[in-house]
Amino acid sequence: MTLDDILTLFQYDEWAIKRTIESVSSLSEEQYKRDMKSSYGGIHGTLVHIYSADCLWLERWKGNFSFTHISPEQIPSLIALQDRWEEYRESLYAYLVNVTDTKLSAPFSYIDGRGANHAEPLYQQMLQIINHSSYHRGQIVTMLRQIGGKPPTTDLIIFFRNQQH
Repeated sequence: MTLDDILTLFQYDEWAIKRTIESVSSLSEEQYKRDMKSSYGGIHGTLVHIYSADCLWLERWKGNFSFTHISPEQIPSLIALQDRWEEYRESLYAYLVNVTDTKLSAPFSYIDGRGANHAEPLYQQMLQIINHSSYHRGQIVTMLRQIGGKPPTTDLIIFFRNQQH
């Protein structure tokens, strides 16, 4: 796994999140915040969870092991979430400037939320973020369908096709 590969996957994730937010933005406030009995309540809770997990991993890589998850109540609206995600992306790309292929392959040690020590290659931790985001975006697609919304297409191959144009 190279830094170019990782950058491409983070760009894909950014593209997919933006498409998801665009689809969600047409919902009423009630629909957006409705508890749909999913893993994190509904669409708002699930989006905040994705964002919070992204931030958690980035903070670990920066050496901050005291980060606590962000609750949906801490980000009251989709617009506020979009703003926070933009700040996260800036911070992520600033972090990646100093990452080398060698650093990606090396074990990166961290302490999880339960206090357990772990060490996996950095690229595996980064792939975790992409996979985690994709999984929960799939839940959002299902919730959008349940309330009559129009889910986005966020397949990786569609992203690659769009990059060729």
